[in-house]
Amino acid sequence: MVLSEDAIRIRGLVLTAALALGPTAAWSDCTPPVSGIDDWQIATPASVLLDGNRLCGLIPIFEKAREVNLHAVLVARRGRLVFERYFTGENDPVTGGGKQVVAFDAETRHDIWSVTKSITALMLGIAIDRGWVAGIDEPVFSFFPEYADLRTPEKDRIKLRHLLTMSQGLAWDENSDYRTVANSQVLMMRAVDPYRFALEQPVAHAPGEKFVYSGASAALIGAILKKKTDEGIDALVQKHLFDPLGIRDVEWARHRHTGDPMAEGGLRMRPRDLAKIGQLVLARGQWNGTQIVPAAWIEAATSRQVPADPRASWFAYGYQFWLWNTYVAKKGDVPLVAGFGYGGQRLVVVPSLDLVAVIHAGLYGSYLQRTVPLGIINSYILAAADGP
Repeated sequence: MVLSEDAIRIRGLVLTAALALGPTAAWSDCTPPVSGIDDWQIATPASVLLDGNRLCGLIPIFEKAREVNLHAVLVARRGRLVFERYFTGENDPVTGGGKQVVAFDAETRHDIWSVTKSITALMLGIAIDRGWVAGIDEPVFSFFPEYADLRTPEKDRIKLRHLLTMSQGLAWDENSDYRTVANSQVLMMRAVDPYRFALEQPVAHAPGEKFVYSGASAALIGAILKKKTDEGIDALVQKHLFDPLGIRDVEWARHRHTGDPMAEGGLRMRPRDLAKIGQLVLARGQWNGTQIVPAAWIEAATSRQVPADPRASWFAYGYQFWLWNTYVAKKGDVPLVAGFGYGGQRLVVVPSLDLVAVIHAGLYGSYLQRTVPLGIINSYILAAADGP
């Protein structure tokens, strides 16, 4: 049955109400996380003071509401994976192949879309720590002498820090549907030279003055890293970030004309591996006692750098990470750090609760891609955290 837009919206309102109610189910009816397939430590929710019945309560809702197209929910607390649930749904992979119905499981790679940006920023922190890049106050055009014809006094003020915070000031529109050529990201992906396309855009604001969501920011960071190391973002991330975390089963979508991996949104990886990135951030750059990303970089990346919306003082942006507070009954305001991806992809880090969550969905082009993940986070995951 094909639902009309009005029917989907009505079902969405009903689902939102169900999410707010947050029914529970018996934990004994849930399958525990799979052990032995990687180095995640497995535990029960109760052992880390999480309400397993509350977490389990999301399963019957999303098993029935198939049009919502939820694919996976994972929760880790105190460094242990305690909840892992996969669903069957329709996916539209960024790497090509068209829409397909997938029975997701622990071994299935999933597109993380713009959560890739957060990983690109972590790699830049490693590069600066190792001296490959001098620092975030380097002028962006100093890395691109081949685009000297695009330079202006205003553009010469753009620094690497402005790319990290999406405040470079160049005109950009990703508010349009990603399935249309009105979207700047789509136009960049189609450009013969995507980096020239990004830098030739007219100046709309002074650098640092205003946050404007832009895939060009991470794409240019990826290009800068390649210029300074002679390695693509895929090879750099694999060697210096993924290998130390035991992450090996990944895939990158590439820009069609240059062949460069898409640093702004091209990664596919297992949800358990994405959860490791969240745990790394939660542990201030450490994994199993080894410092992989400098702690100072994690601190800066997950701290308020620019307001993400002038109408919402609680919503901010760090270095390719989103920051906001969400209200949870009995807990009040809970600060969150997150990577957001198209279609409802979420990597959520909750420092105050020592908790990491991963959500994957196929809500591409749907208004539900915002409300459904937030409902899961608030009404199930955070509501389950009864202990410190």
